[in-house]
Amino acid sequence: MTTLIAPDRPLVEVSDLHVSFGQTGEVVAGVSFKLFRGQCLALVGESGSGKSVTSRTLAGLTGQGARITAERLSFDGRDLRQFDARTWRDIRGGRIGFVMQDALGSLDPLRQVGKEIDEPLRLHTDLDRRQREARVIELLRAVGVPEPELRARQYPHQLSGGLRQRALIASAIACGPDLLIADEPTTALDTTVQAQVLALLESLRRSDSAMLVVSHDLAVVARLADRVAVMHQGLVVEQGPVEQVLYDPQHAYTRSLLRAAATVHIRRDDVQEPPPAGIPADAPLLIEAAALRKDFVGPDARSRTAVAGVSFELRAGETLGIVGESGSGKTTMTRLVLGLERPDSGEVRLRGRPWSSLGGKQQREERRRIQVVFQDPQASFDPRYTVERVLDEALAVAGCPRGARRLRMLELLHLVRLDESVLARRPIELSGGQRQRIAIARALAPEPEVLVCDEPVSALDVSVQAQILELLTDLKRRLGLACLFISHDLGVINRVSDRVLVMKDGVVVESGPVREVFDRPQHPYTHALLSAIPQLRPAAYHDAAEVVSA
Repeated sequence: MTTLIAPDRPLVEVSDLHVSFGQTGEVVAGVSFKLFRGQCLALVGESGSGKSVTSRTLAGLTGQGARITAERLSFDGRDLRQFDARTWRDIRGGRIGFVMQDALGSLDPLRQVGKEIDEPLRLHTDLDRRQREARVIELLRAVGVPEPELRARQYPHQLSGGLRQRALIASAIACGPDLLIADEPTTALDTTVQAQVLALLESLRRSDSAMLVVSHDLAVVARLADRVAVMHQGLVVEQGPVEQVLYDPQHAYTRSLLRAAATVHIRRDDVQEPPPAGIPADAPLLIEAAALRKDFVGPDARSRTAVAGVSFELRAGETLGIVGESGSGKTTMTRLVLGLERPDSGEVRLRGRPWSSLGGKQQREERRRIQVVFQDPQASFDPRYTVERVLDEALAVAGCPRGARRLRMLELLHLVRLDESVLARRPIELSGGQRQRIAIARALAPEPEVLVCDEPVSALDVSVQAQILELLTDLKRRLGLACLFISHDLGVINRVSDRVLVMKDGVVVESGPVREVFDRPQHPYTHALLSAIPQLRPAAYHDAAEVVSA
């Protein structure tokens, strides 16, 4: 039951909070803020700024090795530093809901999604089993999960990233908490589902509850938050109403975040760039997909079509963007292109030769021509390996002689703008942007002709996104790479692509030059995707045009 308090008393009060781990310096170095019922406060900043650690501290999730000191750290008038494990179990999930960024790591891989959402209902409500089952379906439907009865019986690995994130949000809001903490709640979501989830989060705002949002997406912050706290190197460098911080920032770091957002999301027309020259019609045809179809049988024994008759071409030096909602078929199509799945019908050809129908040995011989950069590089690295071993293994598979590998490693690091010092470190010791650069270097080791980028920047801060996109554009130009770029972020697709495919329900509903499709969309679904993009007003970007064109 919600405890009513005086409106002038904060629900959350943080004063001079310091958090450190082991021998490292302070991750949070004196953060202070108040959060009242009826309010939404957003914490923004780059990776390593301390924003996620601050939010996890409020949910008792910093871990046993954390050293926490504060002048005041309270929730509903109670000192959080005095909570023991049992008190946290009573509070967390019931009165404090937490949505983590990494849905796959947060959901139990051995438990059906419906059981995961049922747990807080079982622990914190008096609903009987039948009522809880109905509530689980209601929650999944509320967060935009299609076929909720089916999804409730599936396991996390059977869902797309966007569906997993929505299931995690459903679990966090199940008991109507007084405080909802959302750490990058829309990072993995496509624009239309993001719009649904933002609308849902807005609807959850009540006069008797509060919300703390951690996000690198400033447009999301502008839509949800009343107040913004900008964090940098463990400190709050600027704090105030959203209108002031985002549209009239006073601190140089806040202005730099807005400029970085502009380089990723502002439309090409807005910065007066010359039209792209386009790809020559006689450029070599590297990938040809013809009438691809792929069906899967679900846990209810029903066959569902993931990809239905998709065809496209990719030429040397070209970037083809693929967009669509979760479940649109873009991930399945990517797996078909990579040869990780065989189509039920149709064919993928690589440089005019069969690819999707090749056997394992033949495919391995051709594998060097097409490489992939994943959304989460950390999950694709062996945590025991140093960067040197990661690259050495990739070069060995590519056939590089042992004596030549060190020099080739340094060449690869130079290409992705890293220095030799990272070789001795493990990926977990690197920032998100550095890890993604290592993933790109690994993909470049066999000197591929085609680079498949599967959501390569969706988990990164806007400033790091801008750096990685600039890097990929530079590599494409210097190495003559063709790129298949899969993303739910239409601003990113607009920035990097020459042509775009828009997918829905396994079908390409619209395709063409990216500026033509985005400026003059013909299909209602493309209209819906573009209309759903959360945006900052142009004034928020200040001198973004000058920065982008400089």
